[in-house]
Amino acid sequence: MSGAPESSPSTSLLTASQRRAVGFALTLAAVCGALALLIAGGLALGRMISFFSSVLWPLAVAGVLALMLRPIVDLLGARLRLRRITAVVVIYGTALLMCSGTLLLLLPPLVDQVLDFIGYVPTLGEQASLYIESHYPDWITFAQRQLANPVVRQLSEGLGAEAQNLFKQTLPSLRAAGGSLLGLGAFATHLAIIPVYLFFFLLSVGGDPTKNLPEHLSFLKPTVRDDLIFLVREFIGIIASFFRGQILIGLIMGALLALGFSLIGLKFGLFIGLCVGVLNIVPYLGSIIGLALTLPLAFLQNDGGWKLVGLVLGVKMIVQLFEGWVLTPKIMGARTGLHPVTIIVAIFFWGTAFDGVLGMLLAIPLTAFFVTAWRLVKHKYFAA
Repeated sequence: MSGAPESSPSTSLLTASQRRAVGFALTLAAVCGALALLIAGGLALGRMISFFSSVLWPLAVAGVLALMLRPIVDLLGARLRLRRITAVVVIYGTALLMCSGTLLLLLPPLVDQVLDFIGYVPTLGEQASLYIESHYPDWITFAQRQLANPVVRQLSEGLGAEAQNLFKQTLPSLRAAGGSLLGLGAFATHLAIIPVYLFFFLLSVGGDPTKNLPEHLSFLKPTVRDDLIFLVREFIGIIASFFRGQILIGLIMGALLALGFSLIGLKFGLFIGLCVGVLNIVPYLGSIIGLALTLPLAFLQNDGGWKLVGLVLGVKMIVQLFEGWVLTPKIMGARTGLHPVTIIVAIFFWGTAFDGVLGMLLAIPLTAFFVTAWRLVKHKYFAA
C-alpha cells in the first residue's frame, strides 16, 4: 500500500535568536535614522533662522509683546467699552508718556556714566597691570620666562587665535553693527519697525489666538487635533507668562542693583546695575556678566579694595536672594517647572542651535514646551 511521500520539515535560514537579533538591529537602525533626520532638520531650521534672524527677531519681539499686552487691550475694551484700535492707541500713549518720563529722569546721568565707563576702560586695564606688577612680580617674571620658550609661545599664540575665532563666531551681529554705519542703520531700522508690527498684532489678536485653529486643522483626527491645539495653547501661555515675568523681574532687579551699587560707591553703579538687571531676561546671563564687571571694578577703582568687593558681593547676594525667594515665586510661580541645570543646558543648546541671542531668549519657553509635549505623549500614549 503506497502512501504520499512524507514532506521534509522546512528549514529556516535563521534561528529564533538570530531573528530577534536582526529585528533589534533593524529597529535600532530605524530609530537612529529617525533621530538623524530630526537632528538634521533641527540644524537646518537653526541655520535658516540664523540666516533670516535680522528679519525674524523684530517679528518675534513684536509677537511676544503682543501676547503680553493682549490681556490689557481686552480689559480696556471690556471695562471702558473702547474699540480695539482706541484701546491700542491708549496703551501706546501711556507707554510713550512713561518712557518719556523715565528718559528725562535717567537719561542724563545714564549717558554720562556710559561715556565715563567707555573712557575708564583703558585706565582700568592700566590699574590692573600696575597692581599685578607691584604685588605679584614673580608672576610677571614667570610668565616672561615661559613665553621665552618657543613651544609655550606657539601654544599661547594658537590659543589667542582660537579665542579670536570664537569671539568672531559668537558675536557676529555685534561685530557687524560696530564695524559699519550700515550695520547700525539696519539695526535701528529693525528696532523702529517693532512698534509697527506690534500695533497690527494687537489689532488682530483678540481673545483666544487659537480660536480659529481647529478650522485650519480639520484634516487631522479629532484626538490628534485636540492634542496639537492644547500644545499650541500651552506654548503661547508659556511664552507670554515667561517673558512678562522675566521682564518685570529684570526691571526690579536692575533698579535694586543700581540703587545698591550707587549707595556703596561703585563707579558707574547706575549704568551697570540697570544693564545687569535687563540682561537677567536671559537666566543667569546678568549674574555672570555682572560679577565679571563689578568685581574687578570694585577692586581696582581708586577708592576700592577688598572692602568694596565684599560690599558688591553683599548687594548682589541680597538682590539675588530677594529674586529667588520673593520675585520669582510671586511673579513666575511654577510655570516652567524646570531644574536650574536644565535651564543652563537649554540656554547653551538653543543659543547654539539658533546661532545667537534669539535662541538664548527662547531657550526656556522652547524647553518648557517640549517638556510639556513629552509629558502629554507619555501620559496619553505610553501610559501602559
